[in-house]
Amino acid sequence: MLPNPPFSTTTGAALRLCLPIPPRAAASASSSSSRSHSFAAAGRVSLRRRRRRASFTDCRCSSSSSPEMEAGAGTALYPAHRCKTIYLVRHAQGIHNVEGEKDFAAYKSHALLDAQLTPLGWSQVDTLRDHVTKCGLAKKIELVIVSPLLRTLQTAVGVFGGGNYTDGVSAPPLMVEGAENSGRQPISSLNCPPFLAAEACREQLSVLTSDKRSSITRYRTLFPAIDFSLIENDEDVLWGPDIVEANESVAARGMNFFDWLWTREEKEIAVVTHCGFLYHTLNMYGKECHPAVAEELGKVFANCELRSMVLVDRSKLGLDTSTYNFAGKIPAGLDMPSDVAEKKQAEGASKN
Repeated sequence: MLPNPPFSTTTGAALRLCLPIPPRAAASASSSSSRSHSFAAAGRVSLRRRRRRASFTDCRCSSSSSPEMEAGAGTALYPAHRCKTIYLVRHAQGIHNVEGEKDFAAYKSHALLDAQLTPLGWSQVDTLRDHVTKCGLAKKIELVIVSPLLRTLQTAVGVFGGGNYTDGVSAPPLMVEGAENSGRQPISSLNCPPFLAAEACREQLSVLTSDKRSSITRYRTLFPAIDFSLIENDEDVLWGPDIVEANESVAARGMNFFDWLWTREEKEIAVVTHCGFLYHTLNMYGKECHPAVAEELGKVFANCELRSMVLVDRSKLGLDTSTYNFAGKIPAGLDMPSDVAEKKQAEGASKN
């Protein structure tokens, strides 16, 4: 059994999340409410150590200031079996997004605890689902990892789930009918990838009640086919009314999460998560990249936005071998021009 993704600020082996694919044109992103947090000293130390381990450069993702790099020139090659494609999705619009725009203090309201999607949010889910279906992405994804909060769970099953559920089918639904008064039809777990909930990709911990999750017992009732086995505690023991997770600690947690992703066998993974988690994690990865790539990585995610990234193993964290590589020299022969080889073979035959 694979270990749980760590919920910590101690970073592991060096990976690089370096190149969105395909390259995206610069686009405006929605602004998010700022949260002021202090940097944790332990987080600073662990990330400095990580950057030292990852200090070598390549042509595409480097802090080099050479004229070629500043002009955006250069490419990089990595063995394909040392790469995974990760599809990052921020949840659709939640009720907390609407109320918080009106009054930031509303984020602390008990009414917004574990905020669910708005009707507009569900429309955003439907639109993204149409996109991933039409472009063929839905058939490529091997696993969906989702933060265990209501808005991310709803987004994940709505976008990547198996469509409308039919009564009498032996497989449990991903989401039951009308979950949390959503007015939505049940969603099937057939003809879609497996779903796995993980605390390590949840939103930045803060005093906001919208970031406190419900019990796993409740979630299992609403989302029967999602695997919650990685979550150790039924109630939310991580959130607290006076707990504020420092920005750099979120980034370190995110980098640990991506390290854990590399230990999984799946090569195409969707991650449905949150704005703050993505912003701080990707900006930390961007510190190792060319400024143009760093800017692209660091853009704030809009609600229900999807971006594809390449996760590269630069430290032999994974031991996978390529499915497509072929060793060559089968059958084996003399490594010389064909005319010389024929002469050598003839000489060998005459001696027999």
